[in-house]
Amino acid sequence: MAPPEAAAPATAGPEPATAPAVLEARGVSKRFPGVVALDDVSFTLRAGETHALVGENGAGKSTLIKVLTGVHRPDSGELLLAGRQMHFARPFEAQQAGISTIYQEVNLVPLMSVARNIFLGREPTSRLGLIDFARMHREAAGLLAGFGVRVDPRRPLHTLGVGTQQMVALARAVSVEARVVVMDEPTSSLEPREVETLFRVIGDLRRQNIAVLYVSHRMDELYRICDRVTVLRDGRHIHTGDLADIDRMQLVSMMLGREVTEVRRHGVTAFGDEGHDVARTPVLTATGLTRRHQLDAVGLELHAGEVLGLGGLLGSGRSETAKALAGALALDAGEITVAGRPMRRTTSARAIRAGISLLPEDRKAEGIVPGLSVRENIVLAAMPRLSRAGIVSRRRQDRIVDIFMKRLRIKASSPEQQVGELSGGNQQKVLLARWLCLEPKVLLLDEPTRGIDVGAKAEVQALIDELAQEGLAVLLISSDIEELVEGSDRIVVLRGGAVAGELTGDQVGESTLLQVLADHAPPAAADAADAVPGPGTEAAPHIPAGAPAGKEDPR
Repeated sequence: MAPPEAAAPATAGPEPATAPAVLEARGVSKRFPGVVALDDVSFTLRAGETHALVGENGAGKSTLIKVLTGVHRPDSGELLLAGRQMHFARPFEAQQAGISTIYQEVNLVPLMSVARNIFLGREPTSRLGLIDFARMHREAAGLLAGFGVRVDPRRPLHTLGVGTQQMVALARAVSVEARVVVMDEPTSSLEPREVETLFRVIGDLRRQNIAVLYVSHRMDELYRICDRVTVLRDGRHIHTGDLADIDRMQLVSMMLGREVTEVRRHGVTAFGDEGHDVARTPVLTATGLTRRHQLDAVGLELHAGEVLGLGGLLGSGRSETAKALAGALALDAGEITVAGRPMRRTTSARAIRAGISLLPEDRKAEGIVPGLSVRENIVLAAMPRLSRAGIVSRRRQDRIVDIFMKRLRIKASSPEQQVGELSGGNQQKVLLARWLCLEPKVLLLDEPTRGIDVGAKAEVQALIDELAQEGLAVLLISSDIEELVEGSDRIVVLRGGAVAGELTGDQVGESTLLQVLADHAPPAAADAADAVPGPGTEAAPHIPAGAPAGKEDPR
């Protein structure tokens, strides 16, 4: 499969093949107790290039990024920035040297305002040395407008949705005078319009001779915007070269350490090929789910053995619907029935007892307990079932943990390893194990493959298909249209907290889904052309047809 051509905005600028090295790692190794995270890894980032860093979860990508940005100090090897050897003791020193980072999990201060987060540590001051709030708010609003985001810069960050918070992090990163911008899964929480804006910003950075280190598990993105690629596997450097010289299957083969023929046979993105035998009687029925400003009379049915996709743009009410079904979001009106029995005054505890389990979108904030062990995280929800007279049976805990660690192939040094030390894919599997050990009737999955590598993604997708074939009713939310289409028997599309349409049978396809999304998208705002441009550009952000020019976060 030949890689697609790069987008025009991302290819303009200096020729990276002849550009000087701006950031280098030479023979870097990093060890943690019982684990060699990096083993003699060398890496070079050139000025003005967009360089993809890929590998499975646990391959060493995050550790390399943390070494480059001053979070970890290497045990051996050296770092060079513009030819000068550097020793970063903390991330602030790396930022001062010109290395800016956008993390997958938003790494900002939730209780501070949007403007304070953008200018944190470098606030504009008046002649008296006091913070010039008027100037700071004005400049923050201008920066955000360049990204198509229109929110009050005085608004607390935690009141915004995850996608908008990610755009704030992006605005902060590009507003710093950086020579290197590291982007770790920057599109994982963004809707398509915001992704296009991000790609335009990357093109701007290239034209300013700024290097971008880009980490993503989405192949389409890599082949669209990246020049070169470095592959890591098991903490070792496997390959560096021009991305245009290798096709997707070869790249995945390098990441997984399997032959191309084996990768082609098993696939890396599709769910099972066989359709599900969907029973006619619904396991879960929801009617008239309503919550002011979030949900407007949402209704759906979910059957045993079915994967029901829930589609829509960011802010459409997908996560709110899942939380409402799981009792985590109070409703103003509506009724939920499970296995023919209505749930009254729905709470999380009642939903769990009824057989509804929710895998949340933000696994770190709402899912795992990073300071607890793998064992403790898995059995957390099952404690009442494992106790007799208030005493928890350790033997029963160990039996359940052993079953699910083997079934889900959770990679950990032992069940007692802290779950926060695991890769993103293994953390997701731990969460799945927590809810599967309760033997639920309905499993609600909100972005189950977000931020995990292609290998773990294929395992999770195969597990979802296997669970559906065993009779579990699954609700699947995904921003990845390909994943949603391939993994769903039906798709319910939401817009503005209401049902905009439903796709069944032969209607379930990428083009049909995109058409429904486009038909129900709001018209572009009149001030799109007046948006404040981002750094280094005179053009307004590229807005796909039918998308809003600016986004006021609905949450």
